[in-house]
Amino acid sequence: MSEVRLAAEERTEFGKGAARRTRRAGKIPAVLYGHGSDPKHLALPALEFARVVREHGQNAVLTLDIESTSELALTKTVTTHPIKNYIEHVDLLLVQRGEKVTVEVPVIIVGEPGPGILVTQDLTTIQVEAEALHIPDQVEVSVAGVVAGTQIHASDLALPSGSTLVTDADALVVAVNAAPTAAQLDGGEGEAADDEATEES
Repeated sequence: MSEVRLAAEERTEFGKGAARRTRRAGKIPAVLYGHGSDPKHLALPALEFARVVREHGQNAVLTLDIESTSELALTKTVTTHPIKNYIEHVDLLLVQRGEKVTVEVPVIIVGEPGPGILVTQDLTTIQVEAEALHIPDQVEVSVAGVVAGTQIHASDLALPSGSTLVTDADALVVAVNAAPTAAQLDGGEGEAADDEATEES
């Protein structure tokens, strides 16, 4: 994951009213914390930060230019408005070059299973530990050619070099089963109808 430079301003007003004014000015309220330092209340440029998240994901590492200083930060939490879908607030974690961090990384299924195969994804993300500037964008798991009955656990995933699995190694990520046949589906509907008839009688 590449490092992105972003200008930031320190905020001196706090509370809901101040946050609304920050957003009306085209900026996002943010808090930078970590390494035992006092939290810094910041304002990030809304359009630029949204583009960073879109292009680099929610584990984006930022070089923040704050007045005359520069800080390296990991995007830890992005809070989005549930209806209007704009970014309301961001939590940033102060990091250092070479430091390892624990993050959630998306698990992406690739490949086409054979006919009659049903693939169920139990985990859409896993936790890994990685160097702050080398966080993987995603971890892929291939289902090409898998047979019914296959179970893919976290320990089976191929992690990029330098990344270590934090999620329980036995955690089920993908389950592969035989897809139900049309006859089985019809049978299920028939049984449901029989049950209803029995209850009515």
